[in-house]
Amino acid sequence: MPPPPDQLLDAHGRAMADFDRLVRAVPADRWDSPTPCAEWSVRDLVEHLVTEQLWVPPLLAGQTIAEVGDRFAGDPLGADPVAAWRAGAETARLAWLEPGVLDRSVHLSYGTDSAVNYGWQMILDLAVHAWDLSVGSSGDRADDPAGDPYRIPDDLAEVLFAIFAPLIPQWREFGIFDPPVPVPADADPHTRLLGLLGRKP
Repeated sequence: MPPPPDQLLDAHGRAMADFDRLVRAVPADRWDSPTPCAEWSVRDLVEHLVTEQLWVPPLLAGQTIAEVGDRFAGDPLGADPVAAWRAGAETARLAWLEPGVLDRSVHLSYGTDSAVNYGWQMILDLAVHAWDLSVGSSGDRADDPAGDPYRIPDDLAEVLFAIFAPLIPQWREFGIFDPPVPVPADADPHTRLLGLLGRKP
C-alpha cells in the first residue's frame, strides 16, 4: 500500500536537500569523473537532474511533452553547474509546494499519470542519483562531504523499495535499469534499494 500523499512532500524535500549538499561539494577536478551510471560523468549526471527539475513546473501546470517541446534542449549547466542545479531545484521545489498540486494529473512520456506517482519517481531519482554522485565525486569511497559514506536514509529507502519493487522488472525491459544485484537476505533498506536498481553497494 503506498504511503499517504502528504508524506511525499517531506520525502521530496529531504531527497533534494541531500542531492543539493552533494552537488555543492563536488571538487573542481571531479566533474568529468565517471559515475555508476554507464557512460555518465559527474557533470552528465547533474545535467540529467537539472533537466528533470526544469520539466517539473510545466508538467505540474498541465502541459504536455509536445507543448514543452525543445524548451530545455542543450546544456543547462553552462559555466556554473552548481548555480544551474540550485536554480532548477528551487523552481521545481516551489512548483511542488503549490496548493493542491498532489491532486493534479501530469502528462509524462508513457501517458497521463497522477502527480503523486510522478513525485515518487522524482524522489527515487534524487535519492539513488545522490549515491551515484557521491561515488563519482569522491572516487571509489562513495563518501559524502563529511567523510562518511553517503546512505539513503533507511526510512526513505524502505518506502521507495516498497513502491517501486513491483515496477522495476517492467522498467528494466525498457533498459532503464541494469539487472538486479544480489544482496544479503538481511541487508538494510539502502542496500536492498541499490541492489534492486542494479547498483553494487
